[in-house]
Amino acid sequence: MERPEVTFTLAYVVFVVCFVFTPNEFRSAGVTVQNLLSGWLGSEDLSFIHYQIKRTSATVLVHSILPLGYYIGMCFAAPDKNLYFVHIASEGWKLFFAAAVALPVLSSILVFYWSCNKWGNHPIARTLADHALPQSGWRAVASSINTEFRRIDKFATGPPGARVVVTDTWVIKVLTYRVHVAQQQDIHLTVTASKQHELSPDSNTPVQFLTISVASVNPRVQPFDIRLNSTEYGELREKLHAPIRNAANVVIHQSLSDLFLETFKSHVEMNTRYSLPRGQELEMCIGCMQVMANMKLVKVCQDASEGECQQCYCRPMWCLTCMGKWFASRQDQQHPETWLSSRVPCPTCRAKFCILDICVIH
Repeated sequence: MERPEVTFTLAYVVFVVCFVFTPNEFRSAGVTVQNLLSGWLGSEDLSFIHYQIKRTSATVLVHSILPLGYYIGMCFAAPDKNLYFVHIASEGWKLFFAAAVALPVLSSILVFYWSCNKWGNHPIARTLADHALPQSGWRAVASSINTEFRRIDKFATGPPGARVVVTDTWVIKVLTYRVHVAQQQDIHLTVTASKQHELSPDSNTPVQFLTISVASVNPRVQPFDIRLNSTEYGELREKLHAPIRNAANVVIHQSLSDLFLETFKSHVEMNTRYSLPRGQELEMCIGCMQVMANMKLVKVCQDASEGECQQCYCRPMWCLTCMGKWFASRQDQQHPETWLSSRVPCPTCRAKFCILDICVIH
């Protein structure tokens, strides 16, 4: 391919990926299905279920025309291929054009089928029907969810493509093309995994994400996973009626200080080790009195006469956990992104040190 084709192809691939998975930049610019079709979709707060039915249907239709958009764009990017006239284009482009046209046609037929019986054939409607009482239908369940969603005390978290909503009666996971629904009284919740990142792209602070499995005793309800920040775990538990089991024995950090402590330890482990002089014995940590002191402050970040850090002459008296808690307690709580690069005084002699000066004893 020549340069115009390559440039257009790469640009279109990036656009499609961003349009489908919607990063914050696209969401802020309003380049989303929800924003482009907001007039037809209506208000999510007034009618949550019907909004999701329309949104998922519109998403299927809009995403299905993206390949056709690429073909039309290539007509301008590569005029020498004669893509304007499909009958004289190469066999490969004929097949691509046929698929690009068939996809929105099939999607339109599918959405039309969903809309029959007043959207009663839609997958969301069938999902709700699994929770309906024998004498009622999916619309009664939808009305209950709509009512509870309008309340201000609901729990909601996550990006639009994987949003989690918990009301007094329902646990809901909103995905791009479908919506999972489970009734609180029927579910078992289990923490199955945890993933920790040293820096969050949104706040430049440590973050831990928990994966919680939601399984219902109703055999017609498919199990699903929800993912949330560990700092929101306490708020989620308050909204749930059922307990959350921790089958994987995951350590859940529910505060910023807990998250920082793990990142603090991982950074210190990479520092220079301190060799204890012969004849010197370690004592219990004076902070917790539960473990032996296992670290020493030694200025290694710069030469002795340079920088703000100072040499500490205290003997080893603290464990790494207590030193991490001291380090976090001396920080500006409003700016956690500066914690790792800051300097604090030694808790005993007040000599300033940074995280590079903390040496684990071996």
